[in-house]
Amino acid sequence: MANKFTYKAKDIEVLEGLEPVRKRPGMYIGSTNQDGLHHLVNEILDNSIDEVLAGYASKIYFNYKKSGFIKIKDDGRGIPVDFHPKYKNKRAIEVVLTTLHAGGKFNSNAYRTSGGLHGVGISVVNALSSYLKVDVYKNGKLYSQEYSKGKVKSKVKIEKCGKKLKGTEITFFTR
Repeated sequence: MANKFTYKAKDIEVLEGLEPVRKRPGMYIGSTNQDGLHHLVNEILDNSIDEVLAGYASKIYFNYKKSGFIKIKDDGRGIPVDFHPKYKNKRAIEVVLTTLHAGGKFNSNAYRTSGGLHGVGISVVNALSSYLKVDVYKNGKLYSQEYSKGKVKSKVKIEKCGKKLKGTEITFFTR
């Protein structure tokens, strides 16, 4: 006997923002076990490696703490911090951390070669992290923002720092 369940437009669920990543993480990182954690680390590390390969960075710092916090820092150009033309009230760092398929690797202007090409890496890491902090060092300023499970938890904070400091530092925790 056929089920009397009706299938209508109201039954269609539309996931927005980073919701799809949180609902189906395996689709984005392969699995939710240790391999998935390695994938998250590689997404961030690839960005730093791309800065080195492009000639903008010379050092990458990686730190894994027993507590589960992971920190990856490079001395490259830093994620752009200016306001994004499509999202006038958001800085580019917030756009790339909270929007799937947002990144500087779709055209050939910013990178000639890169490990990440889909614009999902850092936003997926953010979506699957219970805590993520981004620090961008540019032009004598430190731009910082904190997130939890892909959602903004603080406005971009801007402080003075040494003029020689440059690059991006990502600290995240997935447990």
